[in-house]
Amino acid sequence: MTKDMMTPEDYKERSERSAKLILWFAMISMTMMFAGLTSAFVVSKGRKDWLQNFEMPWAFYASTVVILLCSVCMWMAKRSIKQDNRSATTAFLFGTLALGITFVVLQFKGFGQIVSEGYYFTGSASNITTTFLYVVAVTHLAHLAGGLISLLVIIYKHFKQKYNSGQTLGIELGATYWHFLDFLWLYLFLFLTFFK
Repeated sequence: MTKDMMTPEDYKERSERSAKLILWFAMISMTMMFAGLTSAFVVSKGRKDWLQNFEMPWAFYASTVVILLCSVCMWMAKRSIKQDNRSATTAFLFGTLALGITFVVLQFKGFGQIVSEGYYFTGSASNITTTFLYVVAVTHLAHLAGGLISLLVIIYKHFKQKYNSGQTLGIELGATYWHFLDFLWLYLFLFLTFFK
């Protein structure tokens, strides 16, 4: 079927399917990258300079709770727009943004706590354990920055009234990505906490 022969509904459905497929391919590639990083972590664990008694900073525990709340807020925003409840959607989108920024702040607080314990990420005072932690956390933060930028775009489009119960694609894609970031951090946090 050519573009000229498609109805607007067919074209919309095809475009939505394509956008979802692109997002899934991106998330699969990110998963493979983090699988590679955690595999390298497992291999490096046998080194003599590996820290056996390293404890995760409390800020990473707090950031884990915060990112779980981000997912809840995005889910509620998606649910609210499907009910055409614009004010609730606005509140949940801004809640997700505030929690996402809080997550970033807590990550940097966690890095500061690690340094204050005398463990550095680079240089002669660093070790492989904290360097891996830093690489994994910063790589996740880079993906979270993409999530925050997309969230700002979603909020902008929401205020331009681009979303309603019949058009939720942007918020759905944003929610899927935030759930992915949530799952990814939870996996990384549990892995780094319990696989020592």
